[in-house]
Amino acid sequence: MNGRNLAATAYRELIRRILEGELKPGDTLQETRLCADLDMSRTPVREAIARIRSEGLAEQEGRFMRVRRISPEEVAEIFFLRRTLEPGAIRAATGRVPPAQIAALEADIRGLMRKGPGDDDLQWHIDQSFHATIAVAAGNAAAAKVIQDLHMRTCIFDHRVVPERFLRGCEEHLAMLSAMRDGRRDAAAELMGAHLDHARDAIFEHLDAVQTSSDERVL
Repeated sequence: MNGRNLAATAYRELIRRILEGELKPGDTLQETRLCADLDMSRTPVREAIARIRSEGLAEQEGRFMRVRRISPEEVAEIFFLRRTLEPGAIRAATGRVPPAQIAALEADIRGLMRKGPGDDDLQWHIDQSFHATIAVAAGNAAAAKVIQDLHMRTCIFDHRVVPERFLRGCEEHLAMLSAMRDGRRDAAAELMGAHLDHARDAIFEHLDAVQTSSDERVL
């Protein structure tokens, strides 16, 4: 396994521990201990911790890197902002994204659906490319940056965490691209709003299940 794959493996394991409560808010992410736990060298573990920090799940406190959990309230705030910005962005982007670029996004999504998500980050990259392409094409650079930052903050909730969203999310992306190709701005905006609502609700269900499981373990 190469260094990139090792870092991805370390990342997935740390995310699992955070989501399932094994690593709690305030816990220190100590490289030495995690290297021993994961049986890995410092480099992939350090890369995994840096990625977790970039996604807002860890923060530096003095000399220590500590876990911060995304709460349901934070998820609600993130999706409130995305719901405010992204339907308008896709409405503005419709007619601005070249047909060839729409076709390329469709090909990536259909290829992903055929192959399945796998164990790497391909699904996240395709999802990020879809939303970023629309945000940039809308023509508001400041809004595009906010959208991409908000997307990053929920990227841990991918097919490994909410597997039921994989095919449904792909189908919703294809429906939006079809509306954009046909110039149906209002339909594209409505589909984007529904897409974000479905993603938000799936995350809420997962967080509820994790909390219930954690409560049961305590009892």
